[in-house]
Amino acid sequence: MQRIVSSHPMPPDLRGAVIALGNFDGFHLGHRAVVAQAVAMAQTKGVPAIVATFDPHPVRHFRPDAPPFRLTSLDQRQRLFADAGADAMLVLEFGVEMASLSADQFINDMLVTRFGVGGVVTGDDFVFGARRSGNGDTLRAGALAHGFAYERVTAVMDGGQPVSSSRIREALQAGDPATATRLLTRPFAIEGVVQHGDKNGRLIGFPTANIEMGSYLRPAYGVYAVTGRLGDGRVLSGAANLGIRPQFTPAKELLEPHFFDFDGDLYGQTIEVALHAFLRGEERFDSLDALTTQIARDCGAARKALSAHA
Repeated sequence: MQRIVSSHPMPPDLRGAVIALGNFDGFHLGHRAVVAQAVAMAQTKGVPAIVATFDPHPVRHFRPDAPPFRLTSLDQRQRLFADAGADAMLVLEFGVEMASLSADQFINDMLVTRFGVGGVVTGDDFVFGARRSGNGDTLRAGALAHGFAYERVTAVMDGGQPVSSSRIREALQAGDPATATRLLTRPFAIEGVVQHGDKNGRLIGFPTANIEMGSYLRPAYGVYAVTGRLGDGRVLSGAANLGIRPQFTPAKELLEPHFFDFDGDLYGQTIEVALHAFLRGEERFDSLDALTTQIARDCGAARKALSAHA
């Protein structure tokens, strides 16, 4: 799958493509519906299907001090878009230049001139252009004026509410990964490079792979039943602490999965850790022996939770 960026010329073989426009952070049920429609339109027209995603997220541009909120990295989105049938991912580099474009300029200068679109598909709540001045009606008028196709996909509903990234974030922050999984169609997963740590887990018999949270949303701090996908495709089961490790000083925010029945070297490797079930909140224990006893209980609870999800 090709990855292209908005500041570079559109490859000739991708001009005339159908583009699904949105943020698509998380790539949940609603996003999947938009991309599925774009892929279907592209197949009908016999052209490539492209999924466009903003990076940095516009919120990060307008509110640089906002707490981390990302549900997916660009690499994760690229894999998800490819699995959904897209031929390329277009990264819309959001900065001062793009933020200043009017809705008409975005259509004329970006979609028509720079990308040469043959069709555009959005969700029904998609807005664009300076001061969020453009919407589906604006795109429909632009499509008629410039001769490209346009379709707007209605929201996917769940429990009487639209599926949204905001609902997923709220569920994760409330310690409810099951709801996030239902809306995402897969568990929320954090991908990162395994770093050397203080080796505290190894000292007490539960070695962990230490991963920084980076720009990801911070779910509820605590212990989770997890799976980890390694670079070679292997999937490991485990239990992970996500938080600031109150038992140890100095406090350091990490995701620390311990994988069952695994004794390999993961340092420097990129792994993806999926959160399946919330087991308990973070807490400080009176001694390392008490902590070790609790971790053993956590591992048993994680095995049970993961077998229920199998």
